[in-house]
Amino acid sequence: MLSRVAESVFWLNRYIERAENYSRFIDVNHQLSLDISEDISNQWLPLVHTTGDVELFEKLYSEPTPSNVIQFMTFDDKNPNSIYNCLARARENARTIRENISTSMWEVLNEFYLFVKDYRKSYLERPEKQGDGLSVDLSEFLSYVRKNAQSFYGCSDATISHDEVWSFSLLGRFLERADKTTRILDMKYFILLPSVDEVGSTLDLLGWLSLLKSASAHEMYNRKYKRVHPLEIAEFLILDETFPRSIVYCLQEIEEALEKVSGIKEGLPRNLAQDATTIYLNRLRSENIKSIFDKGLHEYLDDIQIELNRIGSKIVERFFTN
Repeated sequence: MLSRVAESVFWLNRYIERAENYSRFIDVNHQLSLDISEDISNQWLPLVHTTGDVELFEKLYSEPTPSNVIQFMTFDDKNPNSIYNCLARARENARTIRENISTSMWEVLNEFYLFVKDYRKSYLERPEKQGDGLSVDLSEFLSYVRKNAQSFYGCSDATISHDEVWSFSLLGRFLERADKTTRILDMKYFILLPSVDEVGSTLDLLGWLSLLKSASAHEMYNRKYKRVHPLEIAEFLILDETFPRSIVYCLQEIEEALEKVSGIKEGLPRNLAQDATTIYLNRLRSENIKSIFDKGLHEYLDDIQIELNRIGSKIVERFFTN
């Protein structure tokens, strides 16, 4: 398999996953803003902190109003990670490997991109876009983004052979998903970080519930736990081995996909990407949530992001660098 094809498949799926997660961040933050009092400090700039794009945002915008943050994360063509740019890049990667994906996948992605492009044009022309929050149809648009990302994944699952192309798509999807789950958790650190007196308050619990909704984890969490508790939410999103958005689950999928593309069954030796993934996955499995909180959740999440970046670099070095 050509490294060019593998790299395009990998990034195609990373960009789709990134667009979906950005739609979650924005929409759930908006819902949370409806539940909190007006004297709570600004909760929109922390969204940009969680994505790592705050420096670029501050260059482009004078203040972190809801409208500015929404535009930056959703439609700004100067932000390489905006939903619009993610879809444009995903489509371009798909275009270069049309012979390796199904017609159904291309049609879903192409229609998805064109809808976002048309909506972006109409949104940026609106005089009311300078308001203080999401309009009803923008909230519906973000829901559309999530549903179409999931439609693309479902189409992929059903219409391409589960071979190396498929495995590289999973590498991109789950590496991006693991990273964004850490950022969803870290969003609680930046947004409405409570004082000691507010821990366990209604405001604090609303923040944790919004976090679960960001990860589409609310219902599955309720099946396993009987109460909303910070330790148990973090445990579910970091260490659960069966929930498809948890960090451990994503690393399990990355480890399996790496095994398939690395030729282990053909007798080839393990590579550095596999070693980095397996070592870190075993380390996570040995953790318990109390020890994680004792170390500091924010600091622990930073460490996970560093390790995920290291795994990503090893994948790039092994498979995509000529």
